[in-house]
Amino acid sequence: MKPSTTIPLAIVLGGMIVAAAVYVSVHRPERSTSSGQGNPADVRPVGPNDHILGNPAAPVQIVEYADFDCAYCKSFSTTLHSVIASEGTNGSINWVFREFPLTEIHPTALEDAQAAECAAAVGGNDAFWKFADLLFANQPADPQNYGAYAAQAGIESDAFATCLANASSTVSARIMADRANALAAGARGTPYSLILVRGQSPIVMDGAYSYAAVEQLVNQALRSAGD
Repeated sequence: MKPSTTIPLAIVLGGMIVAAAVYVSVHRPERSTSSGQGNPADVRPVGPNDHILGNPAAPVQIVEYADFDCAYCKSFSTTLHSVIASEGTNGSINWVFREFPLTEIHPTALEDAQAAECAAAVGGNDAFWKFADLLFANQPADPQNYGAYAAQAGIESDAFATCLANASSTVSARIMADRANALAAGARGTPYSLILVRGQSPIVMDGAYSYAAVEQLVNQALRSAGD
């Protein structure tokens, strides 16, 4: 091999190896039975009523549609916590959680989503994230234990129980709105995530990506955002 070609060839091979590593690191999402294509551009803009971890005004946002009974969502939640802890310390990135209960394949997915939304309604944003972590940590969560999880998250028990007992009128509309937007934005399973940078097309993550893969896409988004 001629020396002049050795370095370029090594670069090409290295790129192929990295690309292959990113591909095999993705766990494909658990699928719903919904049909249609959807368009990532139809993702609902992030607003003050969303569940946001990190700086609400961050230029880069990861919007995740997830199901608390989805095993891949559990592992991806750990990944995103690590991403926010390392990449979000300067306020440049946040994580937005939206409900996408796969009721077709997970019998208690809707109940989990209702409990999480009641945690938010009663205890606020911080309580939501604590409760969400407990649902994933105890997956599959037993609905009989929702009250105990709420207590661990510091949520007032009576108000939480009242919200949960009236979930069809208190939080179900929000959950169904999240699910409808997930489908409109192209989700057919969980986890389904979009990296948003203002004025640019969303970057799609269809499945549970590895930390390295998410970090690579986040850094790409930060560069495009001028951060």
